Amino acid sequence: MEFVLNALVMGYRPLWNAQRHLAGVQLFLHDTPDNPADTAHLLRILQEMWSPHAPLLLLSPQSPALLQGLLAQIGPNPSWALEVRAEWLNANALLRALATRAAEKGVRLVWRGSMERLPTAQEASNFACSLLHLEPQDALALMHATADQAVPQRLSLLEGQMYEEIHSQALARRCLEHYHASAIAGWPDEDVLHKLRGARVLHPSHEHVLRLLKAVDADQSLETFEEILSEDPLLAYRFMLYANSAALGARNPINSLRRALVMLGYGTLKEWLGTQLIHASHEKDLQPIRLSMVMRAALTSHLLDAGVSQELRSEVYLCGLFSRLHEVLDEPLETTLTRLPLSERIPQAAVQGEGPYAPSLQLAQALESEDGAHAIRALCEEHEISLEHVNRTLLRLVCEWPNQRPSW
Repeated sequence: MEFVLNALVMGYRPLWNAQRHLAGVQLFLHDTPDNPADTAHLLRILQEMWSPHAPLLLLSPQSPALLQGLLAQIGPNPSWALEVRAEWLNANALLRALATRAAEKGVRLVWRGSMERLPTAQEASNFACSLLHLEPQDALALMHATADQAVPQRLSLLEGQMYEEIHSQALARRCLEHYHASAIAGWPDEDVLHKLRGARVLHPSHEHVLRLLKAVDADQSLETFEEILSEDPLLAYRFMLYANSAALGARNPINSLRRALVMLGYGTLKEWLGTQLIHASHEKDLQPIRLSMVMRAALTSHLLDAGVSQELRSEVYLCGLFSRLHEVLDEPLETTLTRLPLSERIPQAAVQGEGPYAPSLQLAQALESEDGAHAIRALCEEHEISLEHVNRTLLRLVCEWPNQRPSW
């Protein structure tokens, strides 16, 4: 049996709570029929890596065989829950028996299925929570209903559950604020950006501008300044635009956050931040989008060969961080990136899909998808990257993400 981190293909999806903070991470697990995964070894690896401060993992096996292996081996652990798909459970008596046994041991199980076919009360007693989706026609009806409007019984959402396939900002708010959903899997990025597009979107997060101002006042290190800038793609982008502006008269192009910080100095930085604070955004629905961009950036930089320099890794990080700016700014990415004197390797990867950074960026993008296994395998084979490296990188970064674990 092959080493488990080479036998599985992993992916992830963030779980967002009512505060738009990370509540946990859905970890997609793909196996292959002719190569069964050592589930006991996988669980040992996760147990060794995870700490009480790491995000809750929702283990999401992508085949009935892998679910069966996990149900047979898994024990109760505060760091994870195991997803059980309704259609597999209904079709397989052995899975039902294993799920009941796991629940009796204290394993947190999550029922995943449609609102149209909910489990019976007896079945539901085995599950700590549900990951539910609405049928398209029901989601559309709820999208058009006002928050205080009575809806038919079949459209009444269940309180305290998780929801997925939420493509509307209004529906996301209804789930989180009216029905107190414990989390939303994924985020309706496209609809949120469409609704908020304009001046408000073009401004960085008030929280990050204020944090950076306080760091400057406290005379903290350049590393701290760079870290805060790197956590908000719009703040980083606007800062580099300013550093390269004619008003500052820079003699040479400034192509990194660190160099921009060195060239500007504390006084100029503080003055610029003061002007940013006036118009900074308080919109909480943008927070999951920002954090998702930061997650992609971190994965892009760490998927690159571990031997590269910190300066080069920072450049790759910017490649990942800026790769979705076109969605926020509503313009071609090539237009966005040509405003900055970036290394040519960044637009090469982000726009053309070529060059030395392209494999890392493409892998980071594929990891964001539940059905990205084929693309991940193909990229690993084409660029001679081991699946173990990709999976370890993903797990290591996920366990470092700041989060607010759900209470179920």
